[in-house]
Amino acid sequence: MTKIKLGKTKDSRSRVARHPKYEDADIAILQKMSNEKEQPNFKKYLLQKGYSLQTIKSFERVVAKYLKWLKKENVEDLSASYNDIVHYIQKLRNTVKQRTIQSETNAIKHYYNYLKELDLVKENPTLNIAVKGVKRKILYNTLNKQELEKLYNDFRNIKTESLAKKRNEIIVSLLVYQGLNSTELSRLTIQDLKLREGKISIGGTRRSNERTLKLESHQILDFMEYQLKTRANILTETKKETDLLFTSFGVSTKFHNIISKLLPQLKKLNKKVKSVHQIRTSVIVHWLKIYNLREVQYMAGHRYVSSTEAYLINDLDDLQEDINKYHPIN
Repeated sequence: MTKIKLGKTKDSRSRVARHPKYEDADIAILQKMSNEKEQPNFKKYLLQKGYSLQTIKSFERVVAKYLKWLKKENVEDLSASYNDIVHYIQKLRNTVKQRTIQSETNAIKHYYNYLKELDLVKENPTLNIAVKGVKRKILYNTLNKQELEKLYNDFRNIKTESLAKKRNEIIVSLLVYQGLNSTELSRLTIQDLKLREGKISIGGTRRSNERTLKLESHQILDFMEYQLKTRANILTETKKETDLLFTSFGVSTKFHNIISKLLPQLKKLNKKVKSVHQIRTSVIVHWLKIYNLREVQYMAGHRYVSSTEAYLINDLDDLQEDINKYHPIN
């Protein structure tokens, strides 16, 4: 049986310590569990994935009920099949609503992901199960990582050397790689750039937390040129004096004027593009595939982990694109 190594993974105790957004109780329990030598349990697995203690308790209740049903049916959890789980979900239909069924199915899915990580099962039997008839919160038709990067590269390749275009290259890069929203972009100042460290600071607002994000290596050189040359030329041409990182060419200093002219250009490059918020959503959905929930909460600047969890809806929908090929639960 392969053990989960805690010391050097992205979900480890050392990585947790760098993110103060964990609740103190969560940190204490995770650190205590990380010091334990025995095989990691389900709670530790979920804590490492970034779920709150309240969510974990809910998952544990659901799994306990599911395991009790399996025992009654004389079925081992390690040998339960897709058909067994479908049978269990169909039994639930008589007592709970579709949304509750969806929630419980999600908890069981996490349980089998946990068993799979321990090499106790080969496949997750819940993978192709979808609960139909539930009205999901629709975020956006998101762009995948390749589409995001292509959008940025295609914009860079537009043949014009105008100051506005060079400024907008920097803006698009912050949309695609750091997932900033319009408000955050409009509030950035030259002091927020930490180019020697390869980072950028984003101030907090009434609805978001401050954070410091890493810049991609190619962004650092572009930012240097923008700060020393392009931005200086824009200020000279417009006769403006401001610490803001971005400013328009008109009399107004509203960032909305920049975005209103930039978006149509992005839509020409990719018809799927709808808004700045859609691009941000796409970035967060991508982050959730490679980082744990708490890390993404910090990177996105969300005050509450529930705000980050909402973006998991898009990620789950991606896993169920071909669900009608199987046996959906109607």
